[in-house]
Amino acid sequence: MPAAALRQGLRLACGLAAALCLALPATAQSPVPPAGASSPVPPAGGRAPATAPPQQAAAAEAPDAIRVLLAPDLETTLVSQMVGRVASLRAELGGRVQKGGVLVAFDCAEMAARLSMARAEYAQARETLEAKQRLRQLDAAGDVEVSLAAAGADKARAAIALSQAQMAHCTVAAPFTGRVVRIHVKPHQGVNVGAPLLELISDGPLKLRLNVPSAWLRQVRVGTPFEVDINETGRSYPAKVTRVNARVDAVARTIELEARMDKAEPDLLAGMSGVARFRIAR
Repeated sequence: MPAAALRQGLRLACGLAAALCLALPATAQSPVPPAGASSPVPPAGGRAPATAPPQQAAAAEAPDAIRVLLAPDLETTLVSQMVGRVASLRAELGGRVQKGGVLVAFDCAEMAARLSMARAEYAQARETLEAKQRLRQLDAAGDVEVSLAAAGADKARAAIALSQAQMAHCTVAAPFTGRVVRIHVKPHQGVNVGAPLLELISDGPLKLRLNVPSAWLRQVRVGTPFEVDINETGRSYPAKVTRVNARVDAVARTIELEARMDKAEPDLLAGMSGVARFRIAR
């Protein structure tokens, strides 16, 4: 090979090596992220979005503000104690009921007939017993016959008591004065034993249910006053603690309280919620 061609090939090899050395640092410093990596995209204007620190979000509500729920003093669900058909329904949603007032009546014609039959059987058994007792006085009947007649009369009397107890289930009365909050049945509807009929709540001052930190027990006790702000009315009401639960929730480190307002408030309804504010010394 001529010497001139050899020198020209060496110059070309050196030039390629120099170009490769210059390209390597540029590739290592390339701003393109590897595949799968996400790069933050700055918003318009070149500034990152500002995030409020968690301390500011927690400070939006007072540290002594406790969520509270209004609950009725008494509430119950009346259920059917017999299999039958609803003959009449004397209740309406939201309506007031008086203690002892009949709310639901069932069709009990069959039970009434059974009660009449039981009374007739008792009358027959009593006549038989009296006849056996007269014959015993004349020594025309033995003691066993009299005892059997007496047992038959007792059995017939018990049948009357059973029929009367079943007849008592034909009407459902209000156990306390209050209001109807839910109706589960309709007139002429058939129901089974245990089927829900109505839901009632007492008509009177409401109680407040709330959970406070267990560390507050050093300052919160029965009779402790506080203010409660009701969301639905937008008003503040004075209240006092009336009951303290006997057990602390060890997981949440809270204890359940019950409280009552100083006076009855007609604009408040069960189920409303709000915020209770205590004056707790730090």
